[in-house]
Amino acid sequence: VLELLRGMQRGSEDKKRSLSHLRRALQNKDTQQKFVRLDGSIQTLIGLFTSSLADMQMEAARCLHELSHSSDPAVAEACLPVTSYLLTYLSGHSVELTELCLYTLGNLVVESEAVRKQLLPQGIIPVLTSCIQSPHEAVLEGLGYVLSQFLQAKEAPTEIIPLILDSVLPQHMLQLVCSGLKAGTGAALEFAWCLHYIICSHTANMALLSLGALPALTSLLLNLASEIPQDAPEGLELLVCPVLRCLSNLLAEETGCEVQIQDERLLIALFLILQCFLQQHPFIAQECLWLLNNLTADKPFFCSALFSLDLLPALLQLLPCSQMASVLVLTVLCNIAEKGPAYCQQLYQQPALPLLLPTLMLPDPEVVGQCLELLHLLFLHWPEAAADFVRQGGHRALEQHQSTPELQERAQALLDMVRQPLGASAFGPCHTMLSAFS
Repeated sequence: VLELLRGMQRGSEDKKRSLSHLRRALQNKDTQQKFVRLDGSIQTLIGLFTSSLADMQMEAARCLHELSHSSDPAVAEACLPVTSYLLTYLSGHSVELTELCLYTLGNLVVESEAVRKQLLPQGIIPVLTSCIQSPHEAVLEGLGYVLSQFLQAKEAPTEIIPLILDSVLPQHMLQLVCSGLKAGTGAALEFAWCLHYIICSHTANMALLSLGALPALTSLLLNLASEIPQDAPEGLELLVCPVLRCLSNLLAEETGCEVQIQDERLLIALFLILQCFLQQHPFIAQECLWLLNNLTADKPFFCSALFSLDLLPALLQLLPCSQMASVLVLTVLCNIAEKGPAYCQQLYQQPALPLLLPTLMLPDPEVVGQCLELLHLLFLHWPEAAADFVRQGGHRALEQHQSTPELQERAQALLDMVRQPLGASAFGPCHTMLSAFS
């Protein structure tokens, strides 16, 4: 390593050859640590990185990029003097150099809070804002990578997102996601996850809503769902996932935003996506159910649409898919039942009861607990369901849970209801609006 450093300090041919060897050597973790400990190593690399010789500059940039891959925070902090130069070259004319600088910055940001804290006063957000105007996909993808690393930092909600909101970045990211994600571009995917991280912080949602994020992302999801082929190619789920999450989290805000989207096609899109990915990528089914839950949690529009589009049988079929799917399906059904007698009557006529009885027999307290909540709402609003429940032997299933500590009170309350269907409720209000996975 010392010999390579000496070679970098000699004549131009030695410099270039030594840089090339160093780049390969820096792929090794031990070499990275040894290099940054040598006196003058980073300064020498900076001198070559700022060289007027393009090939020398690119080779030095590749060495810095290799260093940035280190998982050792000490290596990242040794690169602190490089950050201002990396920012400077983001405004250069070389697409390849700009791309390399972006990924180097992104890697350094991941490993070191010190690097992140240095970059902010150096003006990284305004520089990244200028990069988003680039016509080059490679630059945009690298930009998305840097932003996504910044947005996952623990200090992002208080120190980074406010700066991003003061720029035009959110508006441009939204536009690029909606125009590029359908085509499957890497940049659009990176920006979709960036929007997700911003929304998960809950500090920017009103700003994004004012930019029209909800209708824009809804339209994008409709387009994605309408063009899913019968044999969905691997990787398509990665495009759909952040859009589902962004919509779910925006809807979880208590902003009255649900009135902005009353489009039955959104339900059809969700069930198309469910059908497509359920077997190979069950996590997408969970994402769809989170969104469906938040669509049905407040206003009755989507609850009514589930009946008018005859989608309830498809929803009920998801009950046995997994523990999480069971809980979410039951939560959606609770959202519907909460809307009152007319909705409970339709649930009863579907019929939902025969499918709920096997669910009551499951050993999972969370699933059974949500099932008890649904039965309470059904019996409260449609007493005929309680009588039918007893006829089908459901009371015996309830009796089995009288010895389960976390379920016994609710099970007993339901037993009291089926004996006196019009009795007073023993349950508190059902709170079902959920934030999607962060």
